Amino acid sequence: MKKTLYSALALAIGAMALTSCEDKLDIEQKGVTSIENFYKTDADAEAALAAAYEGFMCNVVGRQPDMGGPGIYTPYKILLNMCGDDVLYASGNYGDHEFSGMLNEFRYDAEAEAPKFLYSGLYLSVYTCNLVTDYFKEADSPVKKRCVAEARVLRAYDYFLLANLWNTPPFVDHVLAGDALPYNCDKDPDNPMSHEDLILWIAKECEEAAADLEERKSTADVDGAVRVTKGFAWALAGKAYLFAGKYDQAKANLKKVIDSGKYALVPGERYMDNFHIEGDGNEEKVFEINFEYNAGKSGWSGMIQRSSWMEANAWNWRAGNFVKNPANVYCGGLDGWGGLGVPQWFGDEFLANDGHSYRFDATLKHIDDAVYGMEYADASINDMTLEQKKASTEIGIKDPVQGLYGNSFWLAFKQIIRGADTGGRAYGDNIRLNNYLIMRYAEVLLNYAEACIQTGDAATAKTYINMIQERAGSQTVSASVDMDVLKKEKSYELWLEGCRWFDVMRWKDQTAISRLEKVGSDVPHLFDKLFRAPAASDEKVTWENGTEADSRFYTVSSHAAKDAGFTVGFKAGKHEYFPFPQTVKDKNPNLVQNPGW
Repeated sequence: MKKTLYSALALAIGAMALTSCEDKLDIEQKGVTSIENFYKTDADAEAALAAAYEGFMCNVVGRQPDMGGPGIYTPYKILLNMCGDDVLYASGNYGDHEFSGMLNEFRYDAEAEAPKFLYSGLYLSVYTCNLVTDYFKEADSPVKKRCVAEARVLRAYDYFLLANLWNTPPFVDHVLAGDALPYNCDKDPDNPMSHEDLILWIAKECEEAAADLEERKSTADVDGAVRVTKGFAWALAGKAYLFAGKYDQAKANLKKVIDSGKYALVPGERYMDNFHIEGDGNEEKVFEINFEYNAGKSGWSGMIQRSSWMEANAWNWRAGNFVKNPANVYCGGLDGWGGLGVPQWFGDEFLANDGHSYRFDATLKHIDDAVYGMEYADASINDMTLEQKKASTEIGIKDPVQGLYGNSFWLAFKQIIRGADTGGRAYGDNIRLNNYLIMRYAEVLLNYAEACIQTGDAATAKTYINMIQERAGSQTVSASVDMDVLKKEKSYELWLEGCRWFDVMRWKDQTAISRLEKVGSDVPHLFDKLFRAPAASDEKVTWENGTEADSRFYTVSSHAAKDAGFTVGFKAGKHEYFPFPQTVKDKNPNLVQNPGW
């Protein structure tokens, strides 16, 4: 695969699009570019579209080089995942990786950096899409029509994120004058749109654009997975209709993806490849962003911005707190900072449901399995028996102060880098090159199953949920299904894929919300008794196997943010949506802040 979409002309247009933004404006998408500067050939349309892809890559899922600062640690993944009830803020200690911790514990403010970077990055992406739709709206060839359609769907996805993160963001579907100050979409005097209206616009935009899009050629068409096709347009339309509660329309669009025959679930033994470079463009990918290196870009000025820079460090395990990092060989010699934890309840529930399925083993790893079961660079450790490893101080968690902060007995495994994901570390240790997953076929099937349940067709829903369960290798294959079964399957199958937070908010799931209300009040530290015995002051000492005699690892509870005076936990009426960045609001008096802020 690895066929680049980015020509020299595209990069030039993209640079012009991004650098034309003016700091004084309320959203960093307001440039003025003369239409006369564009030729109107098919090649120019392709180049402008390539710049839109580049804008989406750099400013939404990448590092955002034109923002005047680093879009630290891929804010896209942070915002879409760290507010969920199925992850924990973890790191070296409380206060480390605050960009993530403040989101997970709901103690952020209107200037929090990750939301601010993503908000700005999304409007930069909208801007590059608007260039295409404005300048080629009088499309007179199939190529131009396709380019406009691809830009429309990219823009619709931008607005799907904006609507679900900020409720009623400004709606801008054309290039604005430099002094324009747009309103929240529901307060726009010329074209008022409620949140629900905006979600429906997204669905209809994708439906209309699909007519001019190409279809993926087959399940083997790798290039068809890294650009907007009919399949992604239908999938996004179906997802938007699902969020709007229009279940019949959701079913109709999602079924088009299924009936196309252009997508399939990979076999269970290849499930894990979906999240690594070996799975780029495979049959399960409906849309992902291609990180292929462009010959005109250097490592620092190009690949770091276009890739998920530093994500490997942030979410790989905290190597320095182990005697020897159990994941070092697996990760190709790369270490990490351990910024992601797993709640004990989630790992326990997942294991009880799946057993050691392909899916479970690709997603989580128990501390015992990590320390005793993974390959080390030191052959003498690999040659030890299990009993020798359990008693050895050559391995284990050596840190006596923090242990592994924010970690239960379950370690997050799905996201850690494989050695191959860096492309041989060609551009540095921190640059992960496997494609950035936006949607895969498993989500399409689960969204379709949900729409079927909501329309009273549980029998059809069962067929597709069972497909997911059987591919997973789960020990649970449901004889009957309902929304509770669907919710659990989505939580296991799509963990850390940007779905859980949106789902919990739209479902108003009270079990999940009750967990979110308590987050930050009970933060685990995972310790190793060979390096730290429990102290009398420890709260809630919990041994992995129930008793100290049968266990090496244990957790204790902490609440450092509360001790520091922060109010923690989800607050209804406030945290359903992020605040508009204060610096943005200060520049635009027409922008009304979200409730609670």
